[in-house]
Amino acid sequence: MGDLTGRTVVITGASSGIGLAAAIDMARRGANTVLVGRDPARLETAAAAVREAGGRTVPAYRSDFAKLDDVHVLVDHLRQRYERIDVLANNAGGVVRGHVVTADGFEATLQTNHLAAFLLSNLLREQLRGGRIINTASGAHAMGALDPGDLRGARRRGMWRQYGSAKQANILFAAEAARRWPDIMSASYHPGFVRSRFGSTIGINVMARLAPFARSPERGADTLVWLAATPRVQLTSGGYYIDRKLARPTKETADPALAARLWDESLSAVGLA
Repeated sequence: MGDLTGRTVVITGASSGIGLAAAIDMARRGANTVLVGRDPARLETAAAAVREAGGRTVPAYRSDFAKLDDVHVLVDHLRQRYERIDVLANNAGGVVRGHVVTADGFEATLQTNHLAAFLLSNLLREQLRGGRIINTASGAHAMGALDPGDLRGARRRGMWRQYGSAKQANILFAAEAARRWPDIMSASYHPGFVRSRFGSTIGINVMARLAPFARSPERGADTLVWLAATPRVQLTSGGYYIDRKLARPTKETADPALAARLWDESLSAVGLA
């Protein structure tokens, strides 16, 4: 794995689980880690842990991705402080029970997992030149049925179908970013079934703690850190990775036409078109 010394890494969903584990690992490898999370108390605790691991000050920003205004505020802070961001890890997300619509008018799972990260990445485009975007996706994308024309969720789907669709969006976004932004290395990855706070509102975290096959957050974060630190020439931009190996998502999720349509619809949705 390559060296991260001096690189600025912004990690969303960094207050616990995979995001925190990745932040600690990258800090130990010399990165200047920047944490983004929703819960102030957990974020403060996480920042202390990362500071102890890396021996340096750890900026931490609260941002709720269920509110696109929060993304704009976060971008303002990051632009003021950083001329360059070497790695943006779009790790925030989760699964929402039932049909929930955000204040912005979008289906909550799709907004928190995809639209907020898409907006953040686009607004930080200049800072990311020559850098990397890494999206935390999931093998659950195989359950998705993404319709880029229905980002507001007018057509109701089951909880896992909607989550799978959001994970499809993560993979498609990374692939299309590689085509549109060749100066940025982009990728997505599947972390596996991880013992974390994921799904805490619906009890999945309890199952993960008890399941013997569940991974530790550190194991789940391994491919994320590897994608951030491995020399670019050894990686495939736009690729989907599992356990440090290039993998192929479902046929639908590998469709360039669907990726292009999702990009254009997402630009319109977040007010960038």
